[in-house]
Amino acid sequence: MYTEKDVKKAMKGHKKSIEKIMENEKGRLYRIAYLYVKNEDNAVDIVQDAVYKAYISIHRVKDPLLFSAWLKRITINCALDFLKQQKKVVPLINEIVESIPTKTVEVDGSLDLYNAIDQLNERHKSIIILKYYEDLPNKEIAEILDCPEGTVKSNLHRALQLLRGYLKEDCINE
Repeated sequence: MYTEKDVKKAMKGHKKSIEKIMENEKGRLYRIAYLYVKNEDNAVDIVQDAVYKAYISIHRVKDPLLFSAWLKRITINCALDFLKQQKKVVPLINEIVESIPTKTVEVDGSLDLYNAIDQLNERHKSIIILKYYEDLPNKEIAEILDCPEGTVKSNLHRALQLLRGYLKEDCINE
């Protein structure tokens, strides 16, 4: 684990401190990125991008105690940027798609929750990931997302309502 002293050294450009911090944070950052993109390679790319952005702007950290929140926010932004770029990809021509043989894939019911989370907007999805996958308290989520704690609570409540609705629809449609 790293300390506030390590963060302060890193802010001054101490390379060993930066390495120590990133080594401790990389697992959490990967988990956040993976929950957004559902692909190992893309999640690794997002983490690399986030670490690079953090490295070049580490001197801008305002509060060393909030460094972890700052790093998670960078990772979330990188993941959201990646998803926006993916939406700009031009789809294949229909004739090519029709010529590709289709395979039937049996999907496990445990993926329903992941699919439901994917249907949420960016704010709700971020709150669900930080709350239930990163196990963060509402106060820290508020710091990461730069909003009041009451907003986190109301958005969390709304996100859970939406998830219940999505999951109920899936059960009814089957």
